[in-house]
Amino acid sequence: MPSLTSLAGKRVVVSGGTTGIGRELIALLGEQRARVLTFGRHQRELDAALDYARGKGVSVAGMIADAACQGDVERVFAEADRQWSGVDILVCCAGIGAEPIFEMAPDAWRYVIETNLVGYLACAQAALARMFAQGGGHLVFIGSVSTAIKAKGESVYAASKAGVDAFAETLRKEVAERGIKVSVIQPGSVDTDMQGCSDAEKREAIAREAMLHAEEVADAVLYVLTRSSRTDILNLRIEPRLQKTH
Repeated sequence: MPSLTSLAGKRVVVSGGTTGIGRELIALLGEQRARVLTFGRHQRELDAALDYARGKGVSVAGMIADAACQGDVERVFAEADRQWSGVDILVCCAGIGAEPIFEMAPDAWRYVIETNLVGYLACAQAALARMFAQGGGHLVFIGSVSTAIKAKGESVYAASKAGVDAFAETLRKEVAERGIKVSVIQPGSVDTDMQGCSDAEKREAIAREAMLHAEEVADAVLYVLTRSSRTDILNLRIEPRLQKTH
């Protein structure tokens, strides 16, 4: 077996680490002894996520910021510079759901694109500036199987995630020779706050294997990050066994 990559001491920025997949991920990264800075839009959710990580015996740092706001992204990476003088890993988890475009106000669907796609690009640009200077790094983007399924009602959301896929696959060719990996995790149905169903319905869906725990997707991110230095997993699609496909 090739030697795996240790995350101990790695400097990791996680966008959207206050709920769902991101919340599970910051705790898992902390357990791997990575140094983690996360951010989200709401103080209550941030506090709950940090408490959740502490409950697992790890400490992570967090701040209030909006991935859709360029100034906030710059503040986050300035804080990473202040704490660590660089970034080894970026994981973009920040994301919001959407209705069909004809049911959304222009400002609402534009905000989805700003969060789900433009925010990823802004964080990637900031991380790459630091990774170029140090000679390597790893970018991980949370995508979605919606780009393949194209389910009714997900036109805006699928468009944002398709943009992430195209960006990542092209970016990888641009930065691979500079020691930087690029990966996309494409989850199916996951128990997150984005789901438009009750907690009881989520539990029932998980029990019949039609929905994943958020922790299972976070574990897939961990798998991607810990492969050997020569291994770059560009796309990893992870679904519940009974994934809804329409």
